[in-house]
Amino acid sequence: MSQPYLALTDELQNSPKTWLITGVAGFIGSNLLETLLKLNQQVVGLDNFATGHQHNLDEVHTLVSEEQWQRFRFMEADIRDLAACKTACEGVDYVLHQAALGSVPRSLENPIATNESNITGFLNMLVAARDAKVRSFTYAASSSTYGDHPDLPKQEDTIGNPLSPYAVTKYVNELYAQVFARSYGFNTIGLRYFNVFGQRQDPNGAYAAVIPKWAAAMIQGETVYINGDGETSRDFCFIENAVQANLLAATAKDEAKNQVYNVAVGDRTSLNQLFELIRNALATEGVSYSQAPNYRDFRAGDVRHSQAAINKAHTLLGYHPQYSVQLGINKAMPWYVSNVG
Repeated sequence: MSQPYLALTDELQNSPKTWLITGVAGFIGSNLLETLLKLNQQVVGLDNFATGHQHNLDEVHTLVSEEQWQRFRFMEADIRDLAACKTACEGVDYVLHQAALGSVPRSLENPIATNESNITGFLNMLVAARDAKVRSFTYAASSSTYGDHPDLPKQEDTIGNPLSPYAVTKYVNELYAQVFARSYGFNTIGLRYFNVFGQRQDPNGAYAAVIPKWAAAMIQGETVYINGDGETSRDFCFIENAVQANLLAATAKDEAKNQVYNVAVGDRTSLNQLFELIRNALATEGVSYSQAPNYRDFRAGDVRHSQAAINKAHTLLGYHPQYSVQLGINKAMPWYVSNVG
């Protein structure tokens, strides 16, 4: 654990705060909840269960003490409802805004729904947090904002044209955040996530991410499908790295605010390499998978390669990713073996 993050967790345990997590029943939201409750924080959680699950909250309940669980208050509500956002922000120190309709393919199929959640919902949360005078507002941005810009690694100040409605919505979030800083003096931090993965990431459904989908397929002895030739690469980032970034961003000094930061490892893993990493990690858990992957067409809206420069987050936030891709996959696979099937 990095020194700045270690110091922060010690400080929080000695001086608990109140946090709001939107999308708390989702993959990233529930991992933030687990970490904050284990640090004895007060947490308000908001979710409408569009993509989150009650079983994620139930699992967190089993992983914390009953005393810690009593510090959590859940609101079943929708960020498209401004009144609900205002209620959720009352008395809150830090907002971690994770609620969104993710997935590039989903946004291509239903751009209106993606726009309503990711832009209208985001604006509602900005207004509610501003009016409640919260200490800080940290939001989930996305590496999709880099669009068609070819340079690697991706630097925060250089982006291209968006390649999907989802990417448009995430870029608009950043623009709104800039305007709120200029117009109202309300500063935020955006975290451009790069392919976050880990325990509680849903392997089911049409829009499941690649790592949970492949892990589930291997565990169940089904075919693994690779879009393209398998040489497409991504900067896969384990969930605990993303949790660290959120807590550091929320408590960052003013000079680090009103900015966006890449949240990643700063490395590239091809889909072919990823296939072997997952297969090997499952083998150590007693799951053997001998099938070859099935290659099919490239997916619409996808970029060929993605890799983040993380020096800005390192310098201004004190972010040091603790988990490489391999370490993260090794840590995540036991959860999938226990929970899939």
